[in-house]
Amino acid sequence: RKYQYHSEILRLQNQKILVGDSYPMRRLQKIIDKIRHSSHSVLIQGETGTGKELVAAQLRARRPDGTLCPFVAVDSATILQSTAESLLFGHERGSFTGADRVKKGFFEEANGGIIYFDEISNMSIDIQAKLLRALQEKEITRLGSNKTVHLDFRVVCATNQSLDCLVSKGLFKQDLYQRLNVLPVSVSPLRERKEDIPILISHFVQRL
Repeated sequence: RKYQYHSEILRLQNQKILVGDSYPMRRLQKIIDKIRHSSHSVLIQGETGTGKELVAAQLRARRPDGTLCPFVAVDSATILQSTAESLLFGHERGSFTGADRVKKGFFEEANGGIIYFDEISNMSIDIQAKLLRALQEKEITRLGSNKTVHLDFRVVCATNQSLDCLVSKGLFKQDLYQRLNVLPVSVSPLRERKEDIPILISHFVQRL
């Protein structure tokens, strides 16, 4: 019995779940269930701290053997222009100083699953152009290689800003926005679903 108890605690700690039974949360879960097996891009909008990455993780599908498909999370703000191609598309050995081995990029790591860009609004306009081409062609070329790699991935992005406003200011590429905003999902802040607070308290007490 003691072993079973500790197994349940570990399960709760490791499980990335959405907690709440309010109308906004029930509606959100229905949307997730509806679009989980789609191949279209998803744009998750919500304030900081509303759990956008948890929503993205809920979109992971399962392989025929029951295992979860890949999920690669990328912090958009940390991708620099100088390292963008290597991080996103990978590189071949000797393609630059320090490249002592072949390395897969984020897109290859996400092949067959989801590549998730957190706070996509923080991505520079130059890197947005590289991202757009990968989305359009569903293929990448590693840095230092002439070989094209065809991939099967789904792009899920999150933002706490209005991309419409950024597009109008010239800070976000309109054609990229159109490709990302195929399936928009909105996440409500906790102040708009206060009835979930007791459920959240119970959940965290169980985890601790």
